[in-house]
Amino acid sequence: MKLGVLFSGGKDSVFAMYKAMQHDDVVCLINVISENKESYMFHTPNIELTRVQAEAIGLPLIIELTKGQKEEELEDLRRAIQRAKREYKLDGIVTGALASVYQASRIQKICNDLELKCINPLWQTNQIDHMRNVVDAGFEVMIVGVFARPLTHLLGKKINKHVIDELADLERKHKINPAGEGGEIETFVLDGPIFKKRIVITDVEIGKEVYSIKDAKLVEK
Repeated sequence: MKLGVLFSGGKDSVFAMYKAMQHDDVVCLINVISENKESYMFHTPNIELTRVQAEAIGLPLIIELTKGQKEEELEDLRRAIQRAKREYKLDGIVTGALASVYQASRIQKICNDLELKCINPLWQTNQIDHMRNVVDAGFEVMIVGVFARPLTHLLGKKINKHVIDELADLERKHKINPAGEGGEIETFVLDGPIFKKRIVITDVEIGKEVYSIKDAKLVEK
């Protein structure tokens, strides 16, 4: 099948794409950039840098803008998917949904309406297992947004075995979603087995909750 990936630049959409590529032909990335930082549907930290990630991976990127109003933003997502279907003759859409029924059900409805298969390679995977799978596959992932008090010290850290063990401990203590399914963390992928070039951060602004990447460059691997 020819597939498009709903692409945020975070670990879930990137790893879902990696899994989809093992069986099908991923031909484009689809990104919705929201003006609303509290969007119910869309990842926002460093979202503009998906252009750099798309270049590093070597796939075309379709971008749609949205005001980010609840439910109304779904029409913007529909337009993006419809455009991707038309331009790249898609058979289906890949999502990085892990456990969010709110997101998964709405994407499924859009796909049904547009006669596209909706593929969720990560659905209901144990969140700690998922994090370990991402690291074991060779992805370099940075935590760029932290929105839960017990996790503030992890802002700007790269996810590795020690960070995952700490997230598992915090899950037991505070009942957090260790992969950020409750909005606790947001991530940005710098490199991995599907990247043709590696992303190097050259300028940042570190806030209380967000690690904003102001500039980055691509380097040969």
